Amino acid sequence: MHQVGIVGCGVIGSRLAKTFDEHERTEIRAVCDRVAEKAESMAATYDCEAVTAVEDLVDLDTIDIVYVGVPPKHHAAVVQAALSAETHVICEKPIAENAAVGRELTGLARESDRTTAINFPFRYTPGFVEMRDRIAAGEIGTPKRVALRFRFPQWPREWQDVDWLAGREQGGPLREVGSHFVFGTQELFGGLVDVTADVRHTAPEKYEESIVGTFLAGGDVAGADVSEADRADAETVTDVGGAVALDERVHGTIDLLCDCAGSEENSLTVEGTEGSLSLQAWRCLVANPGEADERVITEEPGETTLTLIDEFVTELEGGDGDLVSFAEATRVQEVVDTVLGVDAE
Repeated sequence: MHQVGIVGCGVIGSRLAKTFDEHERTEIRAVCDRVAEKAESMAATYDCEAVTAVEDLVDLDTIDIVYVGVPPKHHAAVVQAALSAETHVICEKPIAENAAVGRELTGLARESDRTTAINFPFRYTPGFVEMRDRIAAGEIGTPKRVALRFRFPQWPREWQDVDWLAGREQGGPLREVGSHFVFGTQELFGGLVDVTADVRHTAPEKYEESIVGTFLAGGDVAGADVSEADRADAETVTDVGGAVALDERVHGTIDLLCDCAGSEENSLTVEGTEGSLSLQAWRCLVANPGEADERVITEEPGETTLTLIDEFVTELEGGDGDLVSFAEATRVQEVVDTVLGVDAE
């Protein structure tokens, strides 16, 4: 049985804690939150120890997996403490508040002999997996355009009762939501290059109100300039090339708007020479949206957190777990940083 320490007892931490508790090969040993009442409440639910300092949690000899569910700018400190204590790590996305920190964590993970992973659920979401496989099989012909579209009438959403999500340093809808869809695009096509964007913020230190951007998708197509450093850093073929074989890079767009009329939207749509596929509202895969033959292929949510933990345990027990690496997550953050104009260093 693998003993788990949960760091961060908020909404997402509670979701992962429930899954760890249900999994047949993991057991919650301790939980940590700087707000003692939150830690104590979760500890009472799972009959485990409550602490308010990360150091106290990783010092427990029985802990062998640390889940990091704190805000992004605190990821580095928790990951560093966990790896120093020689525990395995599952970290929430984004990997950090910026890609520079992400690269540092990727280096630490590479130097460690511990298993590490980032929680990007699209790796296991049935609708996205089906989309990836259908496009790779040529069902929509040659991909010609990929579009990421987001609408948030309110940001942060009503259920997100945390101030940091409204700030520019580590919050905002592109980091919190858009990063999933950047990850999905990279899963499909590989690296994103030539990223440009016009961004408007709600206030100097607040979240982005509007983004209109473009990019080229395709990290390892014929004639593509993929550096030897990128290849050396790649942990899977899809790190550079994606699942879909391309003869030329695909044009892409990002269209994000907050504080607007209408309903919340998020979608990743790929148009090809013989059809189109759109992943909408996280899990609904639609073929040929807007056309006479439009049809829903699947709306199955899947059990993404359970699958993540299954894959993580498989890796720990000597198998070949399908995990999102720190390197992959850092490449996502590099795109987000470019869009938002975050300094590369």
